[in-house]
Amino acid sequence: MRILGNIIWFLLAGFWSWLAWSIAGLLLCITIVGIPFGLQCFKIGSFGLFPFGKRIEAGTGLGSLLLNILWILFFGWELALMHLASAFFLCVSIIGIPFAFQSVKLTVISLFPFGAKIEYD
Repeated sequence: MRILGNIIWFLLAGFWSWLAWSIAGLLLCITIVGIPFGLQCFKIGSFGLFPFGKRIEAGTGLGSLLLNILWILFFGWELALMHLASAFFLCVSIIGIPFAFQSVKLTVISLFPFGAKIEYD
């Protein structure tokens, strides 16, 4: 089921999600100040490519807390709202419910990418 879900996700949303996050990461990496934020975009993009069979473990620590606050203020809340809206619309049909769960996972990592670890089930 995991493989089928990843294939469908990749064809419908995963590739475009990865491409958008990668372009954003490249643009942020142009400046020295933006490199940490660009690296988080690459992390989110790689997670969004094939999210089935992966889970997110939130990070802890003062450094990641401060960077996550900056991330939320500048990027995170808009991205989280986008993924939550996507999850809402995916829940309209029964077939879309597993994909809505993946959008909720993307919401979590869109809010708190610093210190988050992606683990395989």
